[in-house]
Amino acid sequence: MKSTAYFTRTILTYLEQQAEKDSLFAQSFAKESKNIDECCLYILNQVQKSGCNGFHDDEIFEMATDYYTKDNIEASKPINARITVNHIVKLTAEEIEEARKDAIQKAQNDAYNKMMQPKAKRVNMKQSTENQQLTLF
Repeated sequence: MKSTAYFTRTILTYLEQQAEKDSLFAQSFAKESKNIDECCLYILNQVQKSGCNGFHDDEIFEMATDYYTKDNIEASKPINARITVNHIVKLTAEEIEEARKDAIQKAQNDAYNKMMQPKAKRVNMKQSTENQQLTLF
């Protein structure tokens, strides 16, 4: 299985930042024999071998760094897995305002549609109470 684009981009962004900070890692990161797809596949295989379902970001980033710094590491076989990247998305002020307007419009539309639905026929309360009276004879 190929990893998701968001997962790959998250790993690649981290590695690029590390390469900018650390010149030794930059040399390892530039190796032609290594690539981001195999790095992500290596991470998935390591996660599967561990048997754990959740990892801290630092643990995953360490696996990515290991893939590039150690020469004897190769990606293993493709696996069938689901990847969840758990990051908070920060919206701009414009996106927040647009989402707010959309929510207000949706609420107005829902209220209007509810008002326009035909009402159930009302049963005359007087008739229903007369029919329900019990007699002793």
